[in-house]
Amino acid sequence: MERIYLDHAATSPVHPEVVKAMLPYMEDLFGNPSSIHHFGRAARKGLDEAREFIAKTIGATFEEIIFTSGGTEADNLGTIGYALANKEKGSHLITTKIEHHGVLHAFEHLETLGFDVTYLNVDEKGTISMKELESSLRDDTILVSIMYGNNEVGTIQPIREIGECLKQHQAVFHTDAVQAFGLTDVDVGQLGVDFLAVSGHKINGPKGIGFLYAKKGLQLSPFFHGGEQERKRRAGTENVASIVGLKKAVELSYEQLAEKNREYEKYRSTFIDVLNKNEINFIVNGDEYHRLPHILNVSFPGISVETILMNLDLEGVACSSGSACTAGSIDPSHVLTAMFEDINRSHSAVRFSFGYGLTLASVRRAAEKTVNVIHRLTR
Repeated sequence: MERIYLDHAATSPVHPEVVKAMLPYMEDLFGNPSSIHHFGRAARKGLDEAREFIAKTIGATFEEIIFTSGGTEADNLGTIGYALANKEKGSHLITTKIEHHGVLHAFEHLETLGFDVTYLNVDEKGTISMKELESSLRDDTILVSIMYGNNEVGTIQPIREIGECLKQHQAVFHTDAVQAFGLTDVDVGQLGVDFLAVSGHKINGPKGIGFLYAKKGLQLSPFFHGGEQERKRRAGTENVASIVGLKKAVELSYEQLAEKNREYEKYRSTFIDVLNKNEINFIVNGDEYHRLPHILNVSFPGISVETILMNLDLEGVACSSGSACTAGSIDPSHVLTAMFEDINRSHSAVRFSFGYGLTLASVRRAAEKTVNVIHRLTR
């Protein structure tokens, strides 16, 4: 059976060029980058080159990049790490109701430590209100965390506008850019962000690696205590092979950024066209214009998402009901629940997401298989 993978927002296949870049650091250049001998210096060279390249790509400096185990750790370090290190400045924090759980659960943890959190609402497109953000700011607000692009519906938030709004306030600005990075041109200076989290496995890099951009001069309370790696902000021997792989994935993403955007828009419109031509009853969730190109979230009214996913999998089509971090949960999507009063909208919502390895023909076949499943389930 042909299997078509439409769950790239959950994880993506590792690009062959990434594997090729990593291999030498698993075979010959295996030294500890903290060692001063030849093997250590060779590993350090790969580590430093990766840090320099990634920093330059996003408009940051060498020392502003902290390598982590992925997006969740980067989110936690940027939010919990900053809040704990700066609690003398205030105890009020702001985030949104549609954040990834790497942020939401971090803020819930901070609430148990005595911090006061405001969770911003979103409209039916999944967008925050700038007026609500501005009215929520207090003298004791020290941190605002708002994701760049949503991982379930793809809606992009007004990041530059938020950054501009916070310029005259003491609160620092953290953004989870895990889904947006590699599909949008990220420049931390232009965006006005203080912390930015990225994960390697969303951009055809290896799992278990990511980075946090942390603006120079901001204090963080580290989670790990041990060596002095990552300028004492993240103890532990660096995962050099994966960091080199991450560098290559970033390089490929930026080289192909415009091409990927065009390609994924074509996949999206083709999928929708097939549904329309076959008179499927569906609703697209998210903002029609301000969105990521690779995510298509669709509700099929009257059909449970579990039934749809099971039948699609039997047809060889892999997709999801939302965040991979909630796999197996019977609860409705917290993102769609925040967007719509009608709970049935989230109970019938499927996320199709596009990426490396797909073709227009394979996406069309997946859409046709989806049509067959929906027709069968509505009969």
